Amino acid sequence: MEILETKNLTFTYPGMTVPALKDISLRAETGGFYVLCGPSGGGKTTLLKLWKSDLAPKGEQTGEILFKGKRPDTLDLRERSCGIGFVMQNPDVQIVTDEVWHELAFGLENLGVPSTEIRTRVGEMANFFGITSWYREKTAVLSGGQKQLLNLAAVMVMDPEVILLDEPTAQLDPIAADHFISTLFRINRELGVTVVISEHRLQELFPLADRVWYLDGGRLAAEGTPREICPQMAEYGALDALPAAAQVFLRSKGRGECPMSVREGRKWMETTFSPASEKCAESAGAETAEGAAVAMELKDVWFRYERKTPDVLSGFSAAFNEGRLTAILGGNGCGKTTAMMVMAGVLHPYKGVVKWFGKRPDQYKSGDRHRSMVSYLPQAPGLVFLKDTVLDDWKLMLRDTDRKGRADEIIRALAEEIGVPETLWGRHPADLSGGELQKCALVKILLGEPRILLLDEPTKGLDSRSKAQLSELLTGLKSRGLTVVMVSHDVEFCAKAADTCMLAFDGKLTEGISPKRFFSTNRFYTTAAARISRGWFEDCVTPEDLAEELGRKERLHDGS
Repeated sequence: MEILETKNLTFTYPGMTVPALKDISLRAETGGFYVLCGPSGGGKTTLLKLWKSDLAPKGEQTGEILFKGKRPDTLDLRERSCGIGFVMQNPDVQIVTDEVWHELAFGLENLGVPSTEIRTRVGEMANFFGITSWYREKTAVLSGGQKQLLNLAAVMVMDPEVILLDEPTAQLDPIAADHFISTLFRINRELGVTVVISEHRLQELFPLADRVWYLDGGRLAAEGTPREICPQMAEYGALDALPAAAQVFLRSKGRGECPMSVREGRKWMETTFSPASEKCAESAGAETAEGAAVAMELKDVWFRYERKTPDVLSGFSAAFNEGRLTAILGGNGCGKTTAMMVMAGVLHPYKGVVKWFGKRPDQYKSGDRHRSMVSYLPQAPGLVFLKDTVLDDWKLMLRDTDRKGRADEIIRALAEEIGVPETLWGRHPADLSGGELQKCALVKILLGEPRILLLDEPTKGLDSRSKAQLSELLTGLKSRGLTVVMVSHDVEFCAKAADTCMLAFDGKLTEGISPKRFFSTNRFYTTAAARISRGWFEDCVTPEDLAEELGRKERLHDGS
């Protein structure tokens, strides 16, 4: 039986001539697990919000939206609030109270549910989600993974029949993301709740999904089971978005059934290729870029937010070479963002030294410091915008420089390089999708021509095409001498784009080593391709690496 349905749905935002959604017809069966994917700006968030009528954007709509056969605008408050739950991308946006227990009870209190029933339902969910140990904590002190789990629990307390999720793992580290998705799958299979999740990270979701919907340019470009849709997505240029096992299978023109998971990928390799008689040569260690100048250095840095609170950074030391991209990985709440703000000169350590090209940040003039030396793209990219349109913000970066006479030319060239279409230039930043906002913010900070670029989760909200563009852009910037330090949970992107990888833990950083060695050594902070190839080719950390090695192995076997 259909629980959610759209019939010939077309939607256009006010002032826009191109529809955000075009003639969408979909049906979600009761108890199903559905994955909604596609390029940034393809209409995924718009569709989810139209299904949750309380969040529906303003605009011109034709076609039908039905929940259990009824239009959302005909449902009463309780049916709208309880029938469909919604989990947003940014966990901080959804939390409305200052204590965990109150967040869980908040929705039920607003519906006037008796206190005895509230206590029972909250207690049940706290146990199911493993929240009991931090039930009395302040929401402000929770890690990103805990906050997102709390948001899901607060939705489940309302006893929904459908849960809509908009990129819920975008800000979670790999371990927290796995935990979140596993919990979501339990809710679907054990409680029969229908799940519709929009995501760019498909590695863990495809093996669980009953059906996949691929949106591109506001249209439903493809749909089917995960195995059916993989070749279709590859034809649409979204091969890199697929799970690693499927990528390797398609890249190497595999025979048989397309594998979805790491387990299936290893089994396919074992049945298709004979076991490796030798391993590839061991990867090199840290790539030190001999002769490269040190662009930024932190020596024994200690930082805490308040006098009586624990240290977030404790003896944090690192050196970043000019013209290199260093990726810093680690769990939510381990201090990565704090370290980035210390590097940017936004926060000041109470002990230790930060230097940019041999000088402390306070030794630079304000103009040099913020325009010509260091630029920082925060995890919430909307924070960098000050004006009502994207273009006005970009022009602001050039207003007091000797380049203002060429502003239009410079902006157009950089926007094209990063992949921001002119249709977005006149939009308000708040009206952009997560991926569109990320790219527009990157244009703004690069207009300052920094020598050191600090990026906090730069791939959040980006589809596989945009990630490839970003990787190419960063490669070009490095060749011109720009130093990039990136905090990221996106292990697949780090494996392809980084020169050096470090792990943040216990207020410190591990020694920087090459991505091949980093991801070949790790068990959890590693790529799916590395897990599939472990024991076969120890330095294959991307699907491209593994497909190439399998092709070489097959050629050797054929004697060619």
